[in-house]
Amino acid sequence: MKLTRKEFEKVVISALEGLPKSLKNRMENVDVVIENRASPDLLSEMGLRSPSDLLGLYQGIPLDQRGFYYGNVLPDKITLFQYPIESTCKTKEEIVEKVREVVIHEVGHYFGLDEERLEELEGGGEE
Repeated sequence: MKLTRKEFEKVVISALEGLPKSLKNRMENVDVVIENRASPDLLSEMGLRSPSDLLGLYQGIPLDQRGFYYGNVLPDKITLFQYPIESTCKTKEEIVEKVREVVIHEVGHYFGLDEERLEELEGGGEE
């Protein structure tokens, strides 16, 4: 299933708007961007071989690691990779759900959650 960039952007905006207010109100100085797929250099840096292995990426200093010195910095960045997300889905509804999952996962990194804790939350574990 493939969407136009405009359609995909709308899905991403909807996923961001669907975040709980308690999270949205605490997020600041974060850019959310869409790229077709991760670059070979980025994949290599992350130890990944295939662009389809990376659906999203958070780059920045997690909220829980910021000290009093933190300020006057470039925005953190959440990137969603459109083609890998689409390649895992057969319908628009699946794309909408996958984008929601990726957005939640990357926002979780912004708040300082590690992969293990994110998997617990995504699996319906305690919050």
